Order: sequence, then C-alpha cells, then structure tokens
Amino acid sequence: SIGVQSLEDTRLRALGRIHSAREARDAVTLARAVGFDNLNLDLMFGLPGQTEAGALADLHALIDLGPDHVSWYQLTLEPNTLFHQRPPAGLPDDDRLGDIMQAGQALLAASGFHQYEISAYARDGRACRHNRNYWEFGDYIGIGAGAHGKVTGKDGQIQRYAKTRLPADYLAEGGCRRTGQRTLPAAALPGEFAMNALRLNDGFMLDLFESRTGLSADTLTAALASLEARELLEIEAGRIRCDSAL
Repeated sequence: SIGVQSLEDTRLRALGRIHSAREARDAVTLARAVGFDNLNLDLMFGLPGQTEAGALADLHALIDLGPDHVSWYQLTLEPNTLFHQRPPAGLPDDDRLGDIMQAGQALLAASGFHQYEISAYARDGRACRHNRNYWEFGDYIGIGAGAHGKVTGKDGQIQRYAKTRLPADYLAEGGCRRTGQRTLPAAALPGEFAMNALRLNDGFMLDLFESRTGLSADTLTAALASLEARELLEIEAGRIRCDSAL
C-alpha cells in the first residue's frame, strides 16, 4: 500500500508531503519489479484549489499506474493537525465535493473497480482482508511504536490498547508495554461495532454482530427500528446496511 495522495507536485507541496509525483510513480514501478502482485494506492480529493476536472485528472493518472485496489478519500481537517488550526485557502465547498465524488465513483466503476466501503475500491477478488477485519470488528495485534490493537479475551471482554508512541521508548521497553489500555463496556459495543461495520456497502449480518460482541441481536432492535423508520438503514433478511439512496 503506497500513500501517493496526489500525482501533482503542487498539490503534494500544499499537503506538506515530502515526496514528488515522480517518486510516487517510481515507488509503484519498484513494487511491481520486486514481485508485489497486489497493490493499493491512496489518493486524496478535495484539495486546496482543486477543481472537479483536476481531481478527475489526478484519479485518471492514478488508475493508469495499474493498481489492484484504490483508497480514494476526501481531505478532512482532523483535530490536532496544522490544517485544522489553520485551514488552507481554496478548499472546495460541499457541492463541489459532492460532484467530485460522484464523478470519481463513476470513473472508478468504469475502470473495473468495485466500491465496497466508503473510500475503498477494488478489482474483482482484491478487497482488502486486512481492513475488512477492522470494519467487521475483528481482533488485531498492535506491533510497533504507536500501534493499536483490539483483542477479545476468553471471558468475552474486549480490550483496545496502544503501544508506546516514541520509537526510542518502544525499543527500550522491548515493545512489550501497552499504554491507554481499556476494556470496552457492554453498553459501548453496539456503537463501536456499527461505527465500523456500516462503513461497508454490504453492511453486516446480525449473526456477525452477535459473534463479535457477545451480545444478543435483540440489543439492536429498538435502534434499528428507529433508523429504518427514518430511512437511514435498509434491513433485509437479517442484513443491515446504510440506505443506498443516501
């Protein structure tokens, strides 16, 4: 997975990236040369000063590199970042962002990429198993400085944790110490599960909710009925997903 983000040098500089478009292309070439046969490329849209035509040209250029999977997502101003503190000038408004998204989705579909998650598009058989595990509320082990993990104990308790953030501290501690470890209370599990699983276009089955959380599907009955009545969810044969018309 290579974080290209843009294939225009002016956009990369505006994002504060330290690589060039040529270096991104070279990285893709090298990855293929050493034998990687399943390649994801990340690309942003909604960049400062970006038009719909510019965003589509960037996406065209990325597709021309021949990835098997594309992560195409809107620039967001995350808290505790420089962009959030001092937003760059020229960010596209919501209407333009909507136009860019719809046109980009059509281009990806015409190029053989199936959208299976909010920002994930894959050729047949190349959906990311690694990320699907996150979205389906599976367990994973955090390895490395600042890595996060989620594990379900034999008693059914679910814990989230992080490893020491600074590499020097991580190495000094042998990579063993966890920081920020917490057990998720039962009341939080429906929200934690749904926040991830409803990112997927095909949503989730109720039996997956039960197996991942240890809770009965009845826990969701009232919330699902309310959301379905407001036409925010579709429920069919035990599968729950966001309304495709949204």
